[in-house]
Amino acid sequence: MVMQQYIRDSGHSISRDKIITNTFLKKVRFGVPFFGENKVARFLKIVYYDLQPCEKIKLNIGDAMKEYVNTFMRYRFLLGELVKKGIKLKYRRSYLGIIWSLLEPLLTMIVLTIVFGTLFGNKDRTFPVYILTGRLLYTFYSSATKAALKSVRANSAMIKKVYVPKYLYPLSSVLFNYVIFLISLIVLVPVGAVLGVEPTLYMLQIPIALILVFLLSYGCGMILATIGVFFRDMEYLWSVALMLIMYTCAIFYYPSRLLKSGFSWILKYNPLYCTIDVFRSGMFGEPMNLHYAAYALVFSLVTIAIGMFCFKKKQDEFILYI
Repeated sequence: MVMQQYIRDSGHSISRDKIITNTFLKKVRFGVPFFGENKVARFLKIVYYDLQPCEKIKLNIGDAMKEYVNTFMRYRFLLGELVKKGIKLKYRRSYLGIIWSLLEPLLTMIVLTIVFGTLFGNKDRTFPVYILTGRLLYTFYSSATKAALKSVRANSAMIKKVYVPKYLYPLSSVLFNYVIFLISLIVLVPVGAVLGVEPTLYMLQIPIALILVFLLSYGCGMILATIGVFFRDMEYLWSVALMLIMYTCAIFYYPSRLLKSGFSWILKYNPLYCTIDVFRSGMFGEPMNLHYAAYALVFSLVTIAIGMFCFKKKQDEFILYI
């Protein structure tokens, strides 16, 4: 039976008179347009199609990656605009605006230093820097993943109107938080200088940690963005999970406290803690733990692969749930 559906051009590199889609039908199909493209339809990349079943078209990994890169390059301007939009919305109606990206971690560091420095009797002069480094990376991971989780539903109006590669939404959410995170790192310079942290060549390790935390956040964000469309309660569950992650990242206590209690494995298998440890090693002039760096990298890449696979497999069903 011939079916008529109102669908969006998928953007696949296939002749203009055919389309690949699994929207609505959840099967790979192609069709021939029976309703001529007018100017509006051509602008919105929307057209009516006669859909007919056909055999599945298999794309190998090389083709999939090539398509991903080509799509990214084609829509890089839009990605930049989404990032700018995210930054503007975050500090909308705020008097200080982007300055809060510096003030917030600084004020948090002061509060945590007073509370936990007094509670644990810590007199280490560089303890505030220790707290600040952990807090900065954790805050980025938390903000980026929460924004990515809600990114598809937050852009539901655009998704319903015009074709845009859907993975751009969680990617832009992670990117705009990453820009804010990089700006917030500036606060480490004066704080470190005042508290006696001396610059060394080991600080060249810091960019490694910055790459690792971005990859980890993007991978987790892609998985959460997929789940968040179908399971709205994930937003609340993830907030609880983030609290657990925070307490297992040794942000405001030294890892030696867990080592004494026999729970050191909690830190070793926490990729975010491993990334924070690499960052701190560079900050305090120590060689990084290669095991931690390798584990965080492998974990992040596997997470990205799983996230992209799940997102791509389910993205055509998003429109039914947003």
